[in-house]
Amino acid sequence: MKKQLLSLGLASLLVCSCGNKTATELTLSGLNPQSFQTEINGESVSLYTLKNQAGMEVCITNFGARIVSIMVPDKNGTMKDVVLGFDNIQDYINVPSDFGAAIGRYANRIKDGVIVIDGDTIQLPQNNFGHSLHGGPQGWQYKVFKPTQLNDKAVKMTLLSPDGDANYPGNVTATVTYTLTDDNAIDIKYEATTDKKTIINMTNHSYFNLSGDASKPITNDILYINANEFTPVDDTFMTTGEILPVEDTPMNFNTPKKVGEEIDNFDFAQLKNGNGYDHNWVLNTNLDVNKLAAKVTSPESGISVEVYTNEPGIQVYTGNFLDGTVKGKNGITYNQRTGICLEVQHYPDSPNKPEWPSVILEPGQTYNSRCIYKFTK
Repeated sequence: MKKQLLSLGLASLLVCSCGNKTATELTLSGLNPQSFQTEINGESVSLYTLKNQAGMEVCITNFGARIVSIMVPDKNGTMKDVVLGFDNIQDYINVPSDFGAAIGRYANRIKDGVIVIDGDTIQLPQNNFGHSLHGGPQGWQYKVFKPTQLNDKAVKMTLLSPDGDANYPGNVTATVTYTLTDDNAIDIKYEATTDKKTIINMTNHSYFNLSGDASKPITNDILYINANEFTPVDDTFMTTGEILPVEDTPMNFNTPKKVGEEIDNFDFAQLKNGNGYDHNWVLNTNLDVNKLAAKVTSPESGISVEVYTNEPGIQVYTGNFLDGTVKGKNGITYNQRTGICLEVQHYPDSPNKPEWPSVILEPGQTYNSRCIYKFTK
């Protein structure tokens, strides 16, 4: 079947924009672009394909600016789809998920959904243990972005978020630009401006399964995190305000080890609180996008993803709450820990912890964030 899909993709040469209404060719990952063509609140939604000279393919929908599939070669040269997701737009609409999404306005959690800006207390939607998670139940992952196909290897997604959107202040214009490089990296650039003082913290929420078989857990994958410290959480997944060392704890991935080596050690309170790993690490990279922040490798496929960023932190989430109730691409059931998320970010609840790096965006400023997922074998 994989050989059949590969030959189909190569034979068709794939149109650059799978949003083209006349496109009927399957993508290399086996997606039918017509299954992504719809209108949501009067706005058109489609599928867009990026492809580089090495044959790597990335498919993205402008619904939530989501990465739908990533095809990369394994150690034998066989192309594998290494992210979870759905093969049609209706599932993205009807099944609540963050699969592949551009998260905003604020990635991760804000305590009690409350922020204070210049003395004004603002109540945000509460959707996770009384906290506001990923912008609330109608965050940007459920918005239609305006797509602009820049070329065969790049697409820009633009969102106008009005003043009062989920109670956040300011008319915000945000862009997410995905560029597929010829060295098999997805270079994601986020920008945002506002006309009123606000907060912003964007990230990508792809669930990686580097084996290329989403029926298999990621617990045997090898994880490296370039961090000496992390931000612990309470039993509602909220950061406590502490920054603790990883040394001599299961949080230490400075020496690469299996994701699952200590994941069920619930005698360690942080793993019990997170139901596994669902924590922010304080990166050693000093905001330098050229320094390796994290790396995951599948021993089975030989595929690795390296993460580079100018953000101070990374949330590593090991799919602890995938529970077998959702079926994704190819009808595969997504069981617990069949995906790992590598969400570069400012720390959770930073608006309420002024000692941490600021997430304030002022009029006249431009928010800039960058994440590079580089694939190797």
